[in-house]
Amino acid sequence: MKTEYNNKEEKLAFFTSLYENAKNSYSDIIEKYDRHMNQYRGSDGIDGSHERAATVRNITYEIIESQLSGDIPLPKVDPMCYSERKNRNARSAERLLISLRDKLPFEKLNDFDERYTYIYGGSVWYVEWDNTEKLGKEVGSVKVFCLSPKDFIPQPSVNEIDDMEYCFLRFTTTRGELMRKYAVSEDDISLAEFNIESSVPSELDTVQIVIAFYKDENGEIGKFCFSGDLVLIDIPRFYRRKVKTCASCKDALDICRCKTKKETITDQLYEIIDKDINLSDGTRIPHLSPLLDGGNLIKSGKDYLMGRTALPYYTPKSFPIIIRKNTSLAGSLLGQSDCEYIRPEQQAINKIESRILQKLLRSGITPIMPEDASISINNSVFGQVIRMKPGESADRYGKVDTTPDISQDIMEAERLYDHSKRILGISDALQGLDTHVAESGYSRQLKISQATGRLESKRRMKHAAYADLDRIIFEQYLAFADEPRNLVYKDAYGRVHNAEFNRYDFLEYDTASGKYYYDDAYLFSVDLNAGNEYQRESLWERNLENLKSGSLGDPKSNVTLLRYWQCQERAHYPHARENVEYFTLAIEKGEMLNEEFGKP
Repeated sequence: MKTEYNNKEEKLAFFTSLYENAKNSYSDIIEKYDRHMNQYRGSDGIDGSHERAATVRNITYEIIESQLSGDIPLPKVDPMCYSERKNRNARSAERLLISLRDKLPFEKLNDFDERYTYIYGGSVWYVEWDNTEKLGKEVGSVKVFCLSPKDFIPQPSVNEIDDMEYCFLRFTTTRGELMRKYAVSEDDISLAEFNIESSVPSELDTVQIVIAFYKDENGEIGKFCFSGDLVLIDIPRFYRRKVKTCASCKDALDICRCKTKKETITDQLYEIIDKDINLSDGTRIPHLSPLLDGGNLIKSGKDYLMGRTALPYYTPKSFPIIIRKNTSLAGSLLGQSDCEYIRPEQQAINKIESRILQKLLRSGITPIMPEDASISINNSVFGQVIRMKPGESADRYGKVDTTPDISQDIMEAERLYDHSKRILGISDALQGLDTHVAESGYSRQLKISQATGRLESKRRMKHAAYADLDRIIFEQYLAFADEPRNLVYKDAYGRVHNAEFNRYDFLEYDTASGKYYYDDAYLFSVDLNAGNEYQRESLWERNLENLKSGSLGDPKSNVTLLRYWQCQERAHYPHARENVEYFTLAIEKGEMLNEEFGKP
């Protein structure tokens, strides 16, 4: 799409027009999302009627909440073609991603992600590189956001994020934060789009920000950010390194010797190094490389002509946005919403429950008394007392019971509830409900496993989204992480080791062209053995069976017991960590005693 304009006002008008058109095309879907959220929250609205339900039995909330999973898939990285170097780099990328699982608030993000996915049919993940974050010598890190689909405005009629030419994200921030983050002056802040118009401006007023990502004529990603009539960010070729240069001599401003410097922003494609770069495997990238002419080395006397090594900067190729689908739906950007498929049952149950309530409110016991009966209100417990005359018989009094039969209504409501659960593949065992059936623990566990098997497609979609998320994060670190990132990991024996992620490790040298390039040919997936929230107890039992059978070694050996407790620790067995530390210390003390007494 066209990215060159005469001025910022013209570019702002273009993107504002694109945004308004996309938002209008998306309005029907936003309305549907609002309907789904209201249903999840227990709306008393009745479709096709102005009447409201007298009461709401919120089966939508109950069924969706029963599906929520706190499981955060762990990354798995493999090279497309094997070599020792590529495999080592894959492990480095994997450890980086695992460390980010602990560093970033994935527990909170997952909580939003799970509910957005089941309610709306999907969620939106956004990855942003924050160069202001510093930790020691490390500069910059990623930030990850999980957004509601209502805050993502896609290009109309395009159902895959990679096929879009542009898309928009919407954020809400305070007036004060907008001024600090984007260096907006007091004179320009009035141009921003405020969510609530206020006659007295305050730093607490909220402002809406729109971020546009687009592809230029060459397919590179650009970023344009605005709020109302205020342009906040305009960065064509967003992923390229930028440097301030002089428009006259083309040199960097810090070395420019022009009398009148004309500042401009220039893309920096290569990094010219002045010293060797140490790699993780002990090798180096030399700061001098032979020059080539048409693929041939250039001779200079008996030697070859050398020049300073130019290393390219990595440029990501896709939008930093990931879509997680609930279950795939043809012709839709997101997936199928659980709310949509059980809405008829929810509506019917609301009507029946309202009918039950009306019946009960109108029911009661009506007394039958003689006309000359004397009733006085002097009993604090029963409220009224009938005083009988001397010699009068109680048989003259009676009652009419108008309590209705609601058993059929209750049975129909429960039948509709079962319908809704079967539609989504939810069983009583999965919800942890008492089935009133005598069965063994293994049988109950098998039922849970079978029930979760019906939800396998939803888990697969979650795994696919996390794999795409890991790929985006990996590309961001290749592009912007200049300093090596210090990491720690545990080996098979539970020992902690230091490691690092170095983006230069992924550089390869092309002997034909004499140039370096980044090797990003890696496969991203999730570790299916890293966690299974429904079968944790069975993993504990299998580990114990392996210990007893001798699969881990001699069950009486401290080394075998250590290995057993390490397996239990990975399966999140309670207090397993203390046992790992105990047997580790026991083995170390045993080795010291053997050395002291000369035993092998």
